[in-house]
Amino acid sequence: MHTLSVEDCLRFGWETFKKRPWILIGAFLLAMVIAAIPGMFGPQPEFGPDGKIIPQPMTVYDLVVTLISVVVSIFVGMGLTTFSLRAHDNIEGVQIADLWNPAPFWRFLFAHILTVVAIALGFLALIVPGVIIALGLAFVPYLVIERGLWPIEAMKESWRITKGHKWQLLLLFLALLLVNLLGLLALFVGIFVSVPITMLAFAHAYRTLAT
Repeated sequence: MHTLSVEDCLRFGWETFKKRPWILIGAFLLAMVIAAIPGMFGPQPEFGPDGKIIPQPMTVYDLVVTLISVVVSIFVGMGLTTFSLRAHDNIEGVQIADLWNPAPFWRFLFAHILTVVAIALGFLALIVPGVIIALGLAFVPYLVIERGLWPIEAMKESWRITKGHKWQLLLLFLALLLVNLLGLLALFVGIFVSVPITMLAFAHAYRTLAT
C-alpha cells in the first residue's frame, strides 16, 4: 500500500514551485482572469438605503451569462487539472498552452455534477458522511483528465485509490487550506504563490496513490 505523507506533498509543491515560479503564477493568474470574465457581464447587485441587496428577477440575459460562466469554469477546471499534472511530471517542459484541454468537456462536466450531488447528499445525511465522500471522490477530475474515464468509472476508481488514506487526505486538505489562508493574509498576493504550491502538492498526492 502506498504511503501518503502531508509533509512530502508540501515539500514537493514548494521545491517544484521554486524551479519555475513565474510560469506557475502566470498560469494561475490567467486561469483566474478567464474565469472572472463572464461575471463582468452579469447583473450587478443593487443596494437599498439600508445597505441590503435588493433582489432582482432573473432575465434571459442573466441566465445566458450564468450558463456561459459555468461552461467557462469547467474549461478552467480542466485546464488547471491538466496543467498541474503536467507541471508535476515535467516542470521544465510545462507550458501555458497546457491550460487548454477541451476534449474531455462532457465527461468532466458530468463527473463534476455527480460528485457535487454525492457530496451534497452526504452532507444532508450528516456532516461526517459528506466529508468522507468528498475525500473519497477527491481525485475524480484527475482520473477523467488523465485516464479518460467516464464519471461513474472515475468515481469508483477515486474511491478505490483513496481507501485507507482518507485520514491522511483530510490532514492534507487542512494543511493546504492553511497554506492558502496564509497566502491571503500576505496582502492577498500571497495566493499567487500558495495556490500553485497547493495544486502541485495535491497532484503529488494523486500520483502517490494512483501509481
